[in-house]
Amino acid sequence: MSYLVLARKWRPKRFAELAGQEHVVRALVNALESGRVHHAFLFTGTRGVGKTTIARIFAKSLNCETGVTANPCGQCSTCREIDEGRFVDLLEVDAASRTKVDDTRELLDNVQYAPARGRYKVYLIDEVHMLSTHSFNALLKTLEEPPPHVKFLLATTDPQKLPVTVLSRCLQFNLKRMSQAVIAGRINEILTAEKISYEADAVRLIARSAQGSMRDALSLLDQAIAFGGNSLKFADTQTMLGTIDHRQIFAIAVALAQHDAREVLRQVVDLDEHAPDYRDVLAEMAALLQRVALAQAVPELLDDEQENAEFVRELMKVLTPEDVQLFYQIAVVGRRDLDLAPEPRSGFEMVLLRMLAFRQSEEGASNGVGVSVTQSTSATSVRSSTPRSANSTASTTVTSSGTQDWLSMVRNANLSGIAAQLAAHCSLQARTPGKLQLFLDADGEHFRRPAVEEKLRQALSAALAEDIKLEFVAQAGETVVDTPAKREQAAAVDRMKAAAQSIHNDPNVKQMMDIFGAVVQPDSIKPVDSGT
Repeated sequence: MSYLVLARKWRPKRFAELAGQEHVVRALVNALESGRVHHAFLFTGTRGVGKTTIARIFAKSLNCETGVTANPCGQCSTCREIDEGRFVDLLEVDAASRTKVDDTRELLDNVQYAPARGRYKVYLIDEVHMLSTHSFNALLKTLEEPPPHVKFLLATTDPQKLPVTVLSRCLQFNLKRMSQAVIAGRINEILTAEKISYEADAVRLIARSAQGSMRDALSLLDQAIAFGGNSLKFADTQTMLGTIDHRQIFAIAVALAQHDAREVLRQVVDLDEHAPDYRDVLAEMAALLQRVALAQAVPELLDDEQENAEFVRELMKVLTPEDVQLFYQIAVVGRRDLDLAPEPRSGFEMVLLRMLAFRQSEEGASNGVGVSVTQSTSATSVRSSTPRSANSTASTTVTSSGTQDWLSMVRNANLSGIAAQLAAHCSLQARTPGKLQLFLDADGEHFRRPAVEEKLRQALSAALAEDIKLEFVAQAGETVVDTPAKREQAAAVDRMKAAAQSIHNDPNVKQMMDIFGAVVQPDSIKPVDSGT
């Protein structure tokens, strides 16, 4: 029983059937319709994006028995023979297997003779960059002064290896990688025409796994249909491809958001049962985090029809934009360094633990739990970590329930820019249904603008899940307003005092002072979170 694979059965036979390469099709159609057809064309692009397909359609357009046309009939003997790969005047050559100069000379010996059947003799040379230097020289002579009945269609995945002298004599068209949406749309068309039942998630998974190649996508589709017993199901496709279950990636991300190291490691144990490639796991995690970052920055980009949209929506609630950026960066760097780990799983676990450690470190620094400082003297630099004093200034500030409520609201609102600055100079005076009354200190007045107040109102409304109004009460007289900004200023002063005390108590610094007469420059003492 003869079976024609989908990649061949559904290969486009007309320009109108091509998907994803509209910029190339438009140029070729215009050239054919205007009669301004160059003698040499170079099609470049990664595998499976349509280079040889376009070349064959172009050959049909030149030789169709109805005349030179951008819309070959597909019914005449010439069109059918080209589709079947047996047209005598279409000479297809795989340059990878014919690299010698003698092969090229033998191929070009008959260039001078008129075509046997068609209007033009068309030379389609695939992977042309594989030709040797002498072969290029032989080809160049023909490209310089070709007979009027000859057209050259060159295709390559690596145009950088072609001599400039060849490139300059060709019209070059760079074919784009196919987008996932284009590939998924084409797969849907084919499955509908083939009357094969399918799940949309399985189609999206194949489209993503194809990495921009339509031919690879159709080959995977063939394999998935066979694996699923003439149907396309997500679970079967995932098993066939050996891809990671995104629910496990989501569970790990949630555990990271909850600071639950035990749950993170338990999820790794479950994941390890499937013997995954941990580089792929980190790649999937980074891809998911990237989508979360996009959705947080521009919420309207999140489409419920997209893959794993529900996971993205949930992670937007439990991860701050800062967490997302931190986790993404650690995942990308960890993926790069995974080969250096003693064992892939242990390396993966360390990447996840690093995410927890850095997240806790950042939160600790912002809350005044601990400070890492860099101290400099005129003779040396010393780096130390100094715990915050229990009797520090910041720890004696008023910690009323209203202040804590306001800090929680600001944290949950994920503010940034001027709106965050305005919030930092406020303190909660009273909260009633649909209304927040805020004290505003003197330093916060210059942040007040209608647009900034409205942005703050919208962010707080979203965080509190109710539409609220804001009422600002300016600081009066000597009234002290306990705001996040004042707490941070007090914490900064405390950190500076602790850093200075740590420097003067450091035995290495004392030794430098005693032996070399070194002097500590007060202006050089900076906590590391000061940005210096």
